[in-house]
Amino acid sequence: WPRLWPARCLSTCETICRAKEDGAVNVVIKDIARAAGVSTATVSNVLNGRKNVSDATRERVLRICGEMDYQVNHAGRALKSGESKTILFNFSDFDREFYLKIIHGISDYVYSRQYDLIICTSGSCDRFMSKSFTSGCIMLDKSCNDQLLKRKAQKGYPIVALDRILDEPNVKCLLVNNYPPMRELVEGLVGRGYRNFAFLGGVNTLDNRERYQAFQDVLGEHGIPFHPESYLTGDYREKSGYQAAKLLLIGERLPQALVCANDNMAIGAMRAFREAGLRIPDDVAVTGFDDTPLAELLGLSTVAIPNYERGYLAAQHLIANIEGAQSYETFKIQARVVWRGSVGVPRGD
Repeated sequence: WPRLWPARCLSTCETICRAKEDGAVNVVIKDIARAAGVSTATVSNVLNGRKNVSDATRERVLRICGEMDYQVNHAGRALKSGESKTILFNFSDFDREFYLKIIHGISDYVYSRQYDLIICTSGSCDRFMSKSFTSGCIMLDKSCNDQLLKRKAQKGYPIVALDRILDEPNVKCLLVNNYPPMRELVEGLVGRGYRNFAFLGGVNTLDNRERYQAFQDVLGEHGIPFHPESYLTGDYREKSGYQAAKLLLIGERLPQALVCANDNMAIGAMRAFREAGLRIPDDVAVTGFDDTPLAELLGLSTVAIPNYERGYLAAQHLIANIEGAQSYETFKIQARVVWRGSVGVPRGD
Protein backbone atom coordinates (compact mmCIF):
# COMPACT_ATOMS: atom_id res chain seq x y z
CA TRP A 1 0.00 0.00 0.00
CA PRO A 2 2.84 2.56 0.51
CA ARG A 3 3.38 2.54 -3.27
CA LEU A 4 -0.03 4.20 -3.65
CA TRP A 5 0.90 7.16 -1.50
CA PRO A 6 2.45 10.36 -2.81
CA ALA A 7 5.97 10.93 -1.47
CA ARG A 8 4.78 14.02 0.43
CA CYS A 9 2.26 11.87 2.36
CA LEU A 10 4.96 9.41 3.42
CA SER A 11 7.17 12.29 4.50
CA THR A 12 4.35 13.90 6.51
CA CYS A 13 3.49 10.62 8.23
CA GLU A 14 7.12 9.91 9.16
CA THR A 15 7.65 13.46 10.47
CA ILE A 16 4.53 13.39 12.67
CA CYS A 17 5.28 9.89 13.99
CA ARG A 18 8.79 11.00 15.03
CA ALA A 19 7.40 14.13 16.67
CA LYS A 20 4.77 12.09 18.51
CA GLU A 21 7.40 9.70 19.80
CA ASP A 22 9.30 12.71 21.14
CA GLY A 23 6.12 13.95 22.89
CA ALA A 24 6.07 17.13 20.82
CA VAL A 25 2.69 16.74 19.10
CA ASN A 26 -0.81 15.37 19.52
CA VAL A 27 -2.13 13.85 16.32
CA VAL A 28 -5.43 15.31 15.10
CA ILE A 29 -7.71 14.54 12.16
CA LYS A 30 -5.99 17.17 9.98
CA ASP A 31 -2.69 15.30 10.40
CA ILE A 32 -4.29 12.01 9.36
CA ALA A 33 -5.92 13.69 6.35
CA ARG A 34 -2.64 15.29 5.26
CA ALA A 35 -0.73 12.02 5.57
CA ALA A 36 -3.40 10.08 3.66
CA GLY A 37 -3.83 12.71 0.98
CA VAL A 38 -7.58 13.02 1.63
CA SER A 39 -9.91 15.58 3.16
CA THR A 40 -10.70 15.80 6.87
CA ALA A 41 -14.31 14.94 5.98
CA THR A 42 -13.12 11.64 4.48
CA VAL A 43 -11.17 10.80 7.64
CA SER A 44 -14.24 11.64 9.73
CA ASN A 45 -16.39 9.38 7.54
CA VAL A 46 -13.96 6.51 8.03
CA LEU A 47 -13.76 6.97 11.81
CA ASN A 48 -17.55 7.12 12.10
CA GLY A 49 -18.02 3.94 10.06
CA ARG A 50 -19.85 5.61 7.17
CA LYS A 51 -20.00 3.67 3.93
CA ASN A 52 -19.42 6.52 1.47
CA VAL A 53 -15.68 5.80 1.33
CA SER A 54 -13.93 3.27 -0.90
CA ASP A 55 -12.36 0.19 0.69
CA ALA A 56 -8.88 1.24 -0.43
CA THR A 57 -9.22 4.72 1.12
CA ARG A 58 -10.72 3.29 4.32
CA GLU A 59 -7.86 0.83 4.69
CA ARG A 60 -5.27 3.55 4.04
CA VAL A 61 -6.79 5.94 6.61
CA LEU A 62 -7.08 3.25 9.28
CA ARG A 63 -3.52 2.09 8.69
CA ILE A 64 -2.25 5.64 9.09
CA CYS A 65 -4.30 6.08 12.27
CA GLY A 66 -2.58 2.99 13.64
CA GLU A 67 0.88 4.08 12.53
CA MET A 68 0.42 7.56 14.03
CA ASP A 69 -1.28 6.20 17.21
CA TYR A 70 -4.26 8.48 16.67
CA GLN A 71 -6.71 8.50 19.60
CA VAL A 72 -10.32 9.58 19.05
CA ASN A 73 -11.27 12.47 21.32
CA HIS A 74 -14.70 11.22 22.40
CA ALA A 75 -15.33 14.12 24.76
CA GLY A 76 -14.47 16.68 22.12
CA ARG A 77 -16.63 14.90 19.56
CA ALA A 78 -19.57 14.87 21.98
CA LEU A 79 -19.20 18.56 22.78
CA LYS A 80 -18.98 19.45 19.10
CA SER A 81 -21.90 17.33 17.96
CA GLY A 82 -24.07 17.65 21.06
CA GLU A 83 -24.34 13.83 21.22
CA SER A 84 -22.54 11.23 23.31
CA LYS A 85 -22.81 7.44 23.29
CA THR A 86 -22.74 7.40 27.07
CA ILE A 87 -25.48 6.33 29.49
CA LEU A 88 -25.87 7.87 32.95
CA PHE A 89 -27.15 5.79 35.89
CA ASN A 90 -28.09 7.88 38.89
CA PHE A 91 -28.75 6.23 42.25
CA SER A 92 -28.58 7.26 45.87
CA ASP A 93 -27.40 4.53 48.22
CA PHE A 94 -24.15 2.59 47.95
CA ASP A 95 -25.12 0.51 51.01
CA ARG A 96 -27.98 -1.32 49.31
CA GLU A 97 -26.83 -4.53 47.67
CA PHE A 98 -29.64 -4.84 45.14
CA TYR A 99 -28.18 -1.90 43.20
CA LEU A 100 -25.26 -4.12 42.15
CA LYS A 101 -27.54 -6.45 40.22
CA ILE A 102 -29.24 -3.49 38.53
CA ILE A 103 -25.85 -2.03 37.57
CA HIS A 104 -24.75 -5.41 36.22
CA GLY A 105 -27.85 -5.62 34.02
CA ILE A 106 -27.44 -2.05 32.79
CA SER A 107 -23.76 -2.46 31.98
CA ASP A 108 -24.22 -5.74 30.11
CA TYR A 109 -26.71 -4.21 27.70
CA VAL A 110 -25.00 -0.82 27.43
CA TYR A 111 -21.64 -2.32 26.50
CA SER A 112 -23.23 -4.78 24.08
CA ARG A 113 -24.47 -1.72 22.16
CA GLN A 114 -21.08 0.03 22.22
CA TYR A 115 -22.22 2.68 24.68
CA ASP A 116 -20.28 3.77 27.77
CA LEU A 117 -21.69 3.97 31.31
CA ILE A 118 -21.30 6.69 33.94
CA ILE A 119 -22.58 6.21 37.50
CA CYS A 120 -23.24 9.17 39.76
CA THR A 121 -25.35 10.34 42.70
CA SER A 122 -27.81 13.18 43.12
CA GLY A 123 -25.12 15.73 43.96
CA SER A 124 -23.76 15.72 40.41
CA CYS A 125 -26.55 14.35 38.21
CA ASP A 126 -27.84 17.77 37.11
CA ARG A 127 -24.71 18.71 35.17
CA PHE A 128 -24.30 15.24 33.64
CA MET A 129 -27.91 15.14 32.40
CA SER A 130 -27.02 16.97 29.22
CA LYS A 131 -26.56 15.64 25.69
CA SER A 132 -23.10 17.18 25.60
CA PHE A 133 -22.11 14.70 28.33
CA THR A 134 -24.52 11.76 28.14
CA SER A 135 -27.11 10.40 25.71
CA GLY A 136 -29.71 9.63 28.37
CA CYS A 137 -30.23 8.73 32.02
CA ILE A 138 -31.58 5.86 34.12
CA MET A 139 -32.89 7.37 37.35
CA LEU A 140 -33.21 5.54 40.68
CA ASP A 141 -32.76 8.33 43.19
CA LYS A 142 -35.77 9.86 44.92
CA SER A 143 -33.67 12.80 46.12
CA CYS A 144 -33.63 14.02 42.50
CA ASN A 145 -36.92 15.88 42.34
CA ASP A 146 -39.51 15.57 39.60
CA GLN A 147 -38.99 19.15 38.45
CA LEU A 148 -35.38 18.42 37.51
CA LEU A 149 -36.42 15.42 35.43
CA LYS A 150 -39.24 17.33 33.75
CA ARG A 151 -36.92 20.20 32.89
CA LYS A 152 -34.38 17.85 31.32
CA ALA A 153 -37.04 15.84 29.47
CA GLN A 154 -38.61 18.98 28.03
CA LYS A 155 -35.24 19.77 26.45
CA GLY A 156 -35.36 16.42 24.62
CA TYR A 157 -33.16 14.49 27.05
CA PRO A 158 -34.26 10.79 27.27
CA ILE A 159 -34.85 9.35 30.77
CA VAL A 160 -35.91 5.98 32.16
CA ALA A 161 -37.32 6.36 35.69
CA LEU A 162 -37.21 3.30 37.94
CA ASP A 163 -38.62 4.97 41.06
CA ARG A 164 -41.58 7.16 40.04
CA ILE A 165 -44.34 7.80 37.53
CA LEU A 166 -43.93 10.90 35.36
CA ASP A 167 -46.35 11.71 32.57
CA GLU A 168 -43.81 13.56 30.50
CA PRO A 169 -42.49 13.25 26.93
CA ASN A 170 -39.04 11.64 26.79
CA VAL A 171 -39.59 9.84 30.14
CA LYS A 172 -40.09 6.07 30.22
CA CYS A 173 -41.28 4.70 33.58
CA LEU A 174 -40.13 1.16 34.33
CA LEU A 175 -41.54 0.09 37.69
CA VAL A 176 -41.77 -2.97 39.92
CA ASN A 177 -45.36 -4.24 40.12
CA ASN A 178 -45.33 -4.12 43.94
CA TYR A 179 -48.99 -4.50 44.77
CA PRO A 180 -49.83 -8.07 43.58
CA PRO A 181 -46.87 -9.88 45.22
CA MET A 182 -47.30 -7.96 48.49
CA ARG A 183 -50.97 -8.95 48.49
CA GLU A 184 -49.96 -12.57 47.95
CA LEU A 185 -47.40 -12.37 50.73
CA VAL A 186 -49.81 -10.92 53.30
CA GLU A 187 -52.59 -13.29 52.22
CA GLY A 188 -50.15 -16.12 52.85
CA LEU A 189 -49.40 -14.81 56.35
CA VAL A 190 -53.11 -14.55 57.15
CA GLY A 191 -53.61 -18.05 55.78
CA ARG A 192 -50.92 -19.30 58.17
CA GLY A 193 -52.89 -17.95 61.12
CA TYR A 194 -51.14 -14.62 61.79
CA ARG A 195 -53.47 -11.89 63.10
CA ASN A 196 -51.26 -9.38 64.90
CA PHE A 197 -49.03 -7.43 62.49
CA ALA A 198 -46.47 -4.65 62.43
CA PHE A 199 -45.23 -2.97 59.23
CA LEU A 200 -41.73 -1.53 58.79
CA GLY A 201 -41.77 0.93 55.91
CA GLY A 202 -39.09 3.03 54.25
CA VAL A 203 -38.98 6.59 53.02
CA ASN A 204 -41.96 7.95 51.11
CA THR A 205 -41.40 6.36 47.72
CA LEU A 206 -43.86 4.90 45.22
CA ASP A 207 -42.55 1.40 46.03
CA ASN A 208 -43.17 1.86 49.74
CA ARG A 209 -46.66 3.31 49.23
CA GLU A 210 -47.72 0.45 46.96
CA ARG A 211 -46.39 -2.21 49.33
CA TYR A 212 -48.08 -0.65 52.34
CA GLN A 213 -51.35 -0.20 50.46
CA ALA A 214 -51.43 -3.91 49.57
CA PHE A 215 -50.68 -4.77 53.22
CA GLN A 216 -53.54 -2.55 54.45
CA ASP A 217 -56.00 -3.85 51.86
CA VAL A 218 -55.49 -7.50 52.78
CA LEU A 219 -55.86 -6.85 56.51
CA GLY A 220 -58.97 -4.75 55.88
CA GLU A 221 -60.57 -7.46 53.73
CA HIS A 222 -60.04 -10.01 56.51
CA GLY A 223 -61.28 -7.70 59.26
CA ILE A 224 -57.88 -7.65 60.98
CA PRO A 225 -57.28 -4.40 62.89
CA PHE A 226 -54.03 -2.51 62.36
CA HIS A 227 -53.05 0.31 64.70
CA PRO A 228 -51.03 3.34 63.50
CA GLU A 229 -48.43 2.77 66.24
CA SER A 230 -47.66 -0.57 64.61
CA TYR A 231 -46.29 1.26 61.55
CA LEU A 232 -42.56 1.93 61.94
CA THR A 233 -40.32 3.88 59.58
CA GLY A 234 -36.77 3.01 58.56
CA ASP A 235 -34.41 4.10 55.79
CA TYR A 236 -34.05 0.72 53.98
CA ARG A 237 -30.75 0.02 55.73
CA GLU A 238 -30.12 -2.90 58.05
CA LYS A 239 -29.39 -0.66 61.02
CA SER A 240 -32.81 0.97 60.85
CA GLY A 241 -34.46 -2.48 60.86
CA TYR A 242 -32.44 -3.39 63.92
CA GLN A 243 -33.53 -0.21 65.71
CA ALA A 244 -37.17 -0.70 64.75
CA ALA A 245 -37.16 -4.22 66.20
CA LYS A 246 -35.65 -2.85 69.40
CA LEU A 247 -38.62 -0.47 69.67
CA LEU A 248 -41.02 -3.38 69.23
CA LEU A 249 -39.21 -5.35 71.93
CA ILE A 250 -39.76 -2.66 74.55
CA GLY A 251 -43.44 -2.28 73.67
CA GLU A 252 -46.33 -3.91 75.47
CA ARG A 253 -47.19 -6.39 72.75
CA LEU A 254 -44.87 -8.00 70.22
CA PRO A 255 -46.49 -8.63 66.81
CA GLN A 256 -46.88 -12.14 65.52
CA ALA A 257 -45.50 -11.03 62.16
CA LEU A 258 -43.33 -8.10 61.07
CA VAL A 259 -43.75 -7.22 57.40
CA CYS A 260 -40.79 -5.16 56.09
CA ALA A 261 -40.64 -3.05 52.95
CA ASN A 262 -37.23 -4.45 52.02
CA ASP A 263 -34.78 -7.22 52.91
CA ASN A 264 -32.11 -5.07 54.57
CA MET A 265 -34.49 -3.82 57.25
CA ALA A 266 -35.92 -7.33 57.73
CA ILE A 267 -32.42 -8.74 58.26
CA GLY A 268 -31.64 -6.06 60.84
CA ALA A 269 -34.90 -6.84 62.66
CA MET A 270 -34.13 -10.58 62.69
CA ARG A 271 -30.76 -9.87 64.28
CA ALA A 272 -32.34 -7.79 67.05
CA PHE A 273 -35.00 -10.42 67.76
CA ARG A 274 -32.43 -13.20 67.96
CA GLU A 275 -30.19 -11.15 70.26
CA ALA A 276 -33.22 -10.83 72.56
CA GLY A 277 -33.56 -14.62 72.65
CA LEU A 278 -36.62 -14.82 70.38
CA ARG A 279 -37.07 -17.66 67.92
CA ILE A 280 -37.97 -16.95 64.30
CA PRO A 281 -40.66 -17.83 63.29
CA ASP A 282 -41.94 -19.44 66.52
CA ASP A 283 -42.04 -16.19 68.50
CA VAL A 284 -42.22 -13.71 65.60
CA ALA A 285 -42.31 -14.12 61.84
CA VAL A 286 -40.42 -11.70 59.57
CA THR A 287 -40.74 -10.98 55.84
CA GLY A 288 -38.81 -8.75 53.44
CA PHE A 289 -38.92 -7.52 49.85
CA ASP A 290 -36.14 -7.73 47.19
CA ASP A 291 -34.61 -11.21 47.66
CA THR A 292 -30.96 -10.31 48.20
CA PRO A 293 -28.36 -13.11 48.46
CA LEU A 294 -28.23 -12.63 52.24
CA ALA A 295 -32.00 -13.08 52.46
CA GLU A 296 -31.65 -16.53 50.92
CA LEU A 297 -28.76 -17.39 53.22
CA LEU A 298 -30.73 -16.38 56.33
CA GLY A 299 -33.94 -18.08 55.25
CA LEU A 300 -35.95 -14.86 54.91
CA SER A 301 -39.37 -15.08 53.26
CA THR A 302 -39.52 -12.26 50.75
CA VAL A 303 -40.58 -11.03 47.33
CA ALA A 304 -38.03 -11.68 44.60
CA ILE A 305 -37.47 -8.78 42.20
CA PRO A 306 -35.49 -9.68 39.04
CA ASN A 307 -33.06 -6.78 39.49
CA TYR A 308 -30.52 -7.87 36.86
CA GLU A 309 -33.34 -8.01 34.30
CA ARG A 310 -34.65 -4.72 35.64
CA GLY A 311 -31.36 -3.00 34.85
CA TYR A 312 -31.03 -4.74 31.48
CA LEU A 313 -34.53 -3.71 30.41
CA ALA A 314 -34.00 -0.15 31.61
CA ALA A 315 -30.89 0.17 29.43
CA GLN A 316 -32.66 -1.51 26.51
CA HIS A 317 -35.63 0.88 26.64
CA LEU A 318 -33.41 3.94 27.11
CA ILE A 319 -31.14 3.18 24.15
CA ALA A 320 -34.16 2.37 21.99
CA ASN A 321 -35.60 5.81 22.77
CA ILE A 322 -32.24 7.51 22.26
CA GLU A 323 -32.17 5.95 18.80
CA GLY A 324 -35.69 7.07 17.95
CA ALA A 325 -38.16 4.42 19.18
CA GLN A 326 -40.24 6.96 21.17
CA SER A 327 -41.88 4.33 23.40
CA TYR A 328 -42.98 5.96 26.66
CA GLU A 329 -45.71 3.69 28.02
CA THR A 330 -45.16 2.62 31.63
CA PHE A 331 -43.59 -0.85 31.85
CA LYS A 332 -44.35 -3.07 34.88
CA ILE A 333 -41.80 -5.65 36.12
CA GLN A 334 -43.36 -8.71 37.72
CA ALA A 335 -42.10 -10.06 41.06
CA ARG A 336 -42.82 -13.28 42.94
CA VAL A 337 -43.18 -14.43 46.56
CA VAL A 338 -40.50 -16.75 47.97
CA TRP A 339 -41.43 -18.59 51.17
CA ARG A 340 -38.60 -19.56 53.51
CA GLY A 341 -38.06 -20.41 57.17
CA SER A 342 -38.67 -16.95 58.67
CA VAL A 343 -42.40 -17.68 58.42
CA GLY A 344 -44.32 -20.66 59.84
CA VAL A 345 -45.73 -23.37 57.60
CA PRO A 346 -49.36 -23.10 56.45
CA ARG A 347 -51.94 -24.52 58.79
CA GLY A 348 -52.75 -28.14 58.05
CA ASP A 349 -49.31 -28.89 56.53
